[in-house]
Amino acid sequence: ASRAREAARKAREFVRRKGALDSAALPGKLADCQNEDPEEAELYLVEGDSAGGSAKQARDKAYQAILPLRGKILNVEKARFDKMLASEEIRTIITALGTRIGAEFDISKLRYHKVVIMTDADVDGSHIRTLLLTFFFRQMNELVARGHLYIAQPPLYKVKRGKAERYMKDESEFAEFIVNGGVQGVELLSDNGVRTDAEALKKQVLSLRRIEPLLDAFDKERQDPRVVLTFAKAALGNHDFVQHRETTEKMAERLRQELADVLKDPVEIEVISSAAGSGETNYRIRVLTRYKGSSRETMLSHELWLRGHFRRLTRIIEEAAQLGTRPYKLVEAGKNEVIERCPDLEDIIRAVDERGRKGLAITRYKGLGEMNPEQLWETTMEPKNRTFLQVRVEDAINADEIFTMLMGDEVEPRRKFIEENALKIRNLDI
Repeated sequence: ASRAREAARKAREFVRRKGALDSAALPGKLADCQNEDPEEAELYLVEGDSAGGSAKQARDKAYQAILPLRGKILNVEKARFDKMLASEEIRTIITALGTRIGAEFDISKLRYHKVVIMTDADVDGSHIRTLLLTFFFRQMNELVARGHLYIAQPPLYKVKRGKAERYMKDESEFAEFIVNGGVQGVELLSDNGVRTDAEALKKQVLSLRRIEPLLDAFDKERQDPRVVLTFAKAALGNHDFVQHRETTEKMAERLRQELADVLKDPVEIEVISSAAGSGETNYRIRVLTRYKGSSRETMLSHELWLRGHFRRLTRIIEEAAQLGTRPYKLVEAGKNEVIERCPDLEDIIRAVDERGRKGLAITRYKGLGEMNPEQLWETTMEPKNRTFLQVRVEDAINADEIFTMLMGDEVEPRRKFIEENALKIRNLDI
């Protein structure tokens, strides 16, 4: 406690010391703007010197200032105040903003009324953004409350066909673009004669694309996603079979036949009984396979039907029933001339995706430094084109709890949060 009091005293003295955090001596790596009116000035906090160099060349010097940050800043949730002020990157940010910090904080001295966090679209960029958000929430909360903090949204994709270019901000926009191109001029014809036009097919394919991340959740649990998907199709609308051995045996036999078409390796399937909570006996189907070089045990049971991931999976497959029965054919619109044969739903996704990508040059950006200055200006910094997310705190108490849990010293609450939410991740960048 005495060390903490002494550290706090030294920190206060440091803040009050004339010139220590004075904006009269701005950081050397800050490329300031010419406009001195805070309401018109913008400060970009940029990840790394490479992106900082591109941003400095891209910006409008009249009102856009650039401050490159070296690496990941200190996690202020865990650090004492004096240690925070000893961090060069933290001091640089405070000095550039001009507000000072702690008891000396003065929002009226803010030099830029738009403070923009601009980081890469990868895991390191997300981490740096989170550390900066933690700093502003804990140490400059008034700046957040007054709506001065923003997050830039650089594009994730550039798609080029010939000389025409288009930028897309996220996976969702990119997927819709590819699928829209893939269904142009085609229809889907099912084995039982159902014909689906391009617009309806686009809707179904976008829905079917959500299957893969759902199956990834089962893969992470060491179950075989191929078995789960086959079961979801085979047992559609019939989850009561587990109440009787005879109906469970029939389902197991059907699975054996279906999996023979899907898997190359041998499959072991057995029906086992288990006591239900009411004292009645339910049955399960235990499937042993090899997947990704290792043995997998997939248990198909009533409990599986109650899981959110499986229920979402079955809803998608139920909606896809509107396409008719397999196998399918992609045909020219208004004709029966076959473009491609699709044995199952997954083949429809693949065929549409390949058609949508044909003739395109696709660039997926991870780093801001991968863009040249003209691209960075056009997509991320030019006011008429750019997209900013304004950072606001709708629920201060909840926000406080989340920052404490995810960024604080206590490990157990963070571990519990990760365990409860790990399988909800849609796009994991390792």
